[in-house]
Amino acid sequence: MTSQQKWIAFITIVRREIHRFLRIWPQTLLPPVITIVLYFVIFGTLIGSRIGEMSGLPYIQFVAPGLIMMSVITNSYSNVVSSFFGSKFQRNIEELLVSPTPSWIILLGYVVGGMCRGLGVGLIVTVLSLYFADFSLHSAPITIGIVLLTSLMFSLAGLINAVFARNFDDISIIPTFVLTPLTYLGGVFYSIDLLGDFWGTVSLINPVLYMVNAFRYGIAGISDINIIWAFGMVGLFSLTLFLVALNLLEKGARLRS
Repeated sequence: MTSQQKWIAFITIVRREIHRFLRIWPQTLLPPVITIVLYFVIFGTLIGSRIGEMSGLPYIQFVAPGLIMMSVITNSYSNVVSSFFGSKFQRNIEELLVSPTPSWIILLGYVVGGMCRGLGVGLIVTVLSLYFADFSLHSAPITIGIVLLTSLMFSLAGLINAVFARNFDDISIIPTFVLTPLTYLGGVFYSIDLLGDFWGTVSLINPVLYMVNAFRYGIAGISDINIIWAFGMVGLFSLTLFLVALNLLEKGARLRS
């Protein structure tokens, strides 16, 4: 394929993915926004007013970056896992795999589509969060950089989950038993300084911890984790998942009948 043909193939996949979640926006965009608003009301306003401060910030300002990242994580992941598995279930993906389209183009098309949904929902939640919390932007490059890496990483994870899933029930296993615990134990609602030495050290294997703290630093200027270390770890996780996903597509593992 020529460079122009590769670009057309990439854009076609991305446009299809964007059209897919926009067409059913009451199912893809509205529910996560309502869920996050409820988090703001319950944890930020009701409980937060009793907690007071966390790491020198009003509690609602402390949790706001984490709640925004939750929306980016869950929507980036769910968009790719549902879309790719749907194509796999209907055997549409086989047509792409036997076409001249390189595997990395297919991978990037699905991943960028998932990132668009994750970033879109994250933007909506950010705008809504301004109603609940008054915060400013401490560092735009750090904020934008970590959001892009986060949506990239979980879009890749969603595709890997879709490859190994055998039925529609399998695509909910990882979000329920892995993604949710990682999110709740990733420093969204608390500082890891409260955990003590042992559990604080254990938390360092959780990638969500680095994402939430880097984003919190970009928004509010505070973090429990060194920012350079956070970007390095998220970048390493993303690179690893990219190589795994690309290898699975190139081998056609669990994709070709």
